[in-house]
Amino acid sequence: MESDLKILIVDDHPMMVEGYRNILLGIPVAESAIVSAGNCAEAHKVITTATNPFDMVLLDMNLPGDKETKLQSGEDLAVLIRKSWPESKIIISTSHTETFLLFNLIKKINPEGVLIKSDFSPTEFLIAFEKIMAGETYHTATARQSLKNVYVDNSYLDAYNRRIIALLAKGIATKNLPDHLNITISAIDKRKAQIKEIFDIYKGSDEDIIREARHRGLV
Repeated sequence: MESDLKILIVDDHPMMVEGYRNILLGIPVAESAIVSAGNCAEAHKVITTATNPFDMVLLDMNLPGDKETKLQSGEDLAVLIRKSWPESKIIISTSHTETFLLFNLIKKINPEGVLIKSDFSPTEFLIAFEKIMAGETYHTATARQSLKNVYVDNSYLDAYNRRIIALLAKGIATKNLPDHLNITISAIDKRKAQIKEIFDIYKGSDEDIIREARHRGLV
């Protein structure tokens, strides 16, 4: 007997889409209930024109962006999905294993599942699918290990401070941070001072922030 679940697959790798589809058909999910999109523009069209929400969305983090909708990644799509379909279950797949990035992803989106691509197998996916449909959350082994040692201090792990650390780690200079954040350079300097205080590097430089963040397994 076929399941009546509706599932959206958003991935720009045809082999991944086909892999998901084959596993889902074996559950079995009806082929007509599986919809796929290969980039942010296609996914946006599906999300904004669907008559009813999908029960589950399998979402790759790294996707071709779309200037018209201003969606630049799977993370942006996940935010849109949460807003449009709050009851839909989101499974995110990513190659990133950095503690800081995964923590930021979970803090911002709170997906029901996080699958690290190096962990992916049909068996792993089926376990994740069953647990998530039963109302649980599921992180693959690499994600669990990466998140185990996260430095949970809410005084700096708010969205802006996490973003500042991530941008600095990418090589963005402090003077250019306002181009990426909706706050002033004065506010950024205050937040950097707070980060340095928490890291116990009061007179440290941007390089010291990055080095300490890496030492703590945050980037």
